[in-house]
Amino acid sequence: MRTILQSGYGEPERVLVQGESDIPTPGDGEVLVRVHATSVNTPDCIATLGVPYALRLVSGLRAPMSPVRGSDVAGVVEAVGAHVTGFAPGDAVFGSVWTGGYKRGAPGTFCEYTVVPATQLAHKPAQLSFEEAAGAVMSGVTALVAMRDVARVRAGQQVLVNGASGGLGTFAVQIARALGARVTGVCSTRNVELVRSLGASHVIDYTRTSYLEQDARYDVVMDNVMNHPPSVSARVLTANGMLLPNSIGSIGTHKWLGTLPSMAFGALFKSRQWRTIQFVPSRKNLEDIGALIQSGAVKVVIDRTYPLAHAGQAVAHMVSRRARGQIVISTM
Repeated sequence: MRTILQSGYGEPERVLVQGESDIPTPGDGEVLVRVHATSVNTPDCIATLGVPYALRLVSGLRAPMSPVRGSDVAGVVEAVGAHVTGFAPGDAVFGSVWTGGYKRGAPGTFCEYTVVPATQLAHKPAQLSFEEAAGAVMSGVTALVAMRDVARVRAGQQVLVNGASGGLGTFAVQIARALGARVTGVCSTRNVELVRSLGASHVIDYTRTSYLEQDARYDVVMDNVMNHPPSVSARVLTANGMLLPNSIGSIGTHKWLGTLPSMAFGALFKSRQWRTIQFVPSRKNLEDIGALIQSGAVKVVIDRTYPLAHAGQAVAHMVSRRARGQIVISTM
């Protein structure tokens, strides 16, 4: 099968090259999926560039232990392994192969076939295209977990999303709005109208002013950029407000550690005002984000769809931090 293989760390278009590999066999509790679409996420950028350098201690010193990037998947079931129920060949599905790290031999999705844990797979809503379904997995589920489960956003609250026009940010704005919050989005000038169209009550153009300079206070601040220290961003919280830091910072600066020390501090000493977010690709969460999209409360914003052979360009687009919504890769 066609597979994008990573030869080492470096510029995406140089180290991500199309090659061939064997079609995997689904093991116990796994489903073999013919990939129709996948999407690019921050872990793919980290693993491709090898930045922050400290993460190479777990991903691989000279090259990633697993050479295939990608974790989101939307496609059609080809075969099922032992003890799998609820799925059959021909079913349209979406889900994730992500298991929380860069493990040796871990499957990726920048390829034509992949194996997915059945517990991390759901039936694709008929109204969603494969591209939309793939774009809704990591970003959509993470935003859902952040707003619904961690911050427990409720009607009348004030929510600020820093980095509101990116893949995760576009979902966070819409989900917070669907939960009844008044949302303020932070983005660049060219994305103001996009963020407003997603339901933000107020949009701050960071090229003109900083949200730190505003008088407003927020019950929840989701920071997908982390261009300010978390201790500084926390100053715009209400007395019982919650900060959700969710970024490694600007790729290309602070190459050794990025924001890892801040994230680690938050994980070790979390309080009501500082909580970390985990991507939980359970079947229920996948079904819930799918239902929100089907209802019309949330839409998948896709910046651009690349063919599989141009996966390096897709990752480079993500690295540029100028994407509006999701970057999708189609294998069809």
